[in-house]
Amino acid sequence: MNQSGMKEYIEEAEKALLHTYNRYQIVLDKGEGVHLYDIEGKKYLDFVSGIAVFALGYCNKAYNDALKEQIDKLIHTSNYYYNVPAIEAAKKIKKVSGMDRVFFTNSGTEAVEGAIKAARKYAYLKDGTTDHEIIAMEHSFHGRTMGALSITGTPKYREPFQPMIGNIKFAQMNDFESVKNLVTDKTCAVIFETIQGEGGIYPAEKEFMEQIKALCGEKDILLILDEIQCGMGRTGEMFAWQRYGVKPDIMMTAKALGGGVPVGAFLMTERVAQQSLTSGDHGTTYGGNPLAAAAINKVLDLFEESHIIENVNSVAPYLEKKLDELIEKYDFIKMRRGAGFMQGLEFTRPVGETIQKALDNGLILINAGTHVIRFVPPLIITKADVDNMIAILERSLS
Repeated sequence: MNQSGMKEYIEEAEKALLHTYNRYQIVLDKGEGVHLYDIEGKKYLDFVSGIAVFALGYCNKAYNDALKEQIDKLIHTSNYYYNVPAIEAAKKIKKVSGMDRVFFTNSGTEAVEGAIKAARKYAYLKDGTTDHEIIAMEHSFHGRTMGALSITGTPKYREPFQPMIGNIKFAQMNDFESVKNLVTDKTCAVIFETIQGEGGIYPAEKEFMEQIKALCGEKDILLILDEIQCGMGRTGEMFAWQRYGVKPDIMMTAKALGGGVPVGAFLMTERVAQQSLTSGDHGTTYGGNPLAAAAINKVLDLFEESHIIENVNSVAPYLEKKLDELIEKYDFIKMRRGAGFMQGLEFTRPVGETIQKALDNGLILINAGTHVIRFVPPLIITKADVDNMIAILERSLS
C-alpha cells in the first residue's frame, strides 16, 4: 500500500477515535515470530510485544489453531454455567502459580479491582467496619479504572479524576520502614508490583519482600502482588515473586496470560477465598468465557512444550550483557535495571527521540517514564535477535 494509504488511515483514525493516545505514525498490519509489518510491508523487530503481551510471538500456528477450533465450538455462555476450557484453565494456572482459587477477568485493571474488593471484604468480615486502609507504593501503576487508579502512586494519573476511593496510603518501594510507619490497626492490605513497570523498571528487593511478608503475617494484613506485566515467565520464573520465594495472599496476572486475547485473573490462597468474596459479591459478563479460557489453556501448554522459561533464562543474561556494554560505551546511559526479559535502560536525557528514531530504523521500543527505555520482547527471542536490536538501537542513539 502506498504512503497516502497509511496517511489516510491515520487521518481517519484521528477523526473517529477518542484522542487518549499520542500514537506512533504507523499502521500495523500483520506479525510473524518476533517481527511486525505495517500496511506498506515495512518490517519491524518488536521488543515491546504489545506491552509484554505477545510472549509466544506472532502467528504461532498452534495458538491460532486452538482459538479457531474454539470459535467454531463456543465463544461465550456467561458465568451462570460451567464451561470446560475455563475449568481446565483454572486447573493449569493453579498449578503454575501455587495459588488455590482463581477469578478470570478481561484485563489487568479488572483483576486489580477484584483484588481490592477481596481485601476489603476480608477485613470487613473480621470486624464489620468499612474504614480499612490499603498501603500502595509511590511510582506504581495498577491501571486506569477508579479503584486501580486510586492505588497508582503517580499523582498525574489520579489528579484530574479525584476524589478517588479513600483510605489509600503510599509508601516507598524497597523502604520497609516507610511501609511500617503507615501501618495502623485499620490496614487491610499492602499492594505492589513485584517489578514496577511504568514507574521505571524497579524490581522489589528480596529483603523488602521478606520483611513485608513477615509484617503481613504478624498483623493479618493481606499481601497483594501485581504480576500483570512482570509475570508469565518474563523474569525467568512463571511469576516474579517465585524468584524470591515470597508467596502473596492475592496476586493479579493478565497481559501474556491470554497470548493476545484480552484476559486477566486474580488468584488467592484458600484461606483468603474462604473469608472474602462470596456469591453475589463480584461478577463479570465475559471473564473466563470459552474463547478466553481456550487462549489461556494454549498459552500455558505452549509455555511447557516450547520451553519458554528455559529460553528466557538462556537468552536473558546475553541481553543484560549487551545492554551493560551500551552503558560502558555511552556516557548518557546511566544504568540498567530489571530481570529476565523485563529490562530498563535509564538515560540522562529524555528517550522519546531515540525511540522514534529506532522505529524509523525498524525497531519497536517503548519507554517507562521519560528517561527509561523498556525492553519487553516476546519470550521467544534469540541471541541473534538481541544482536539485531542492539545494532538498530546504536544507529538510533546518534
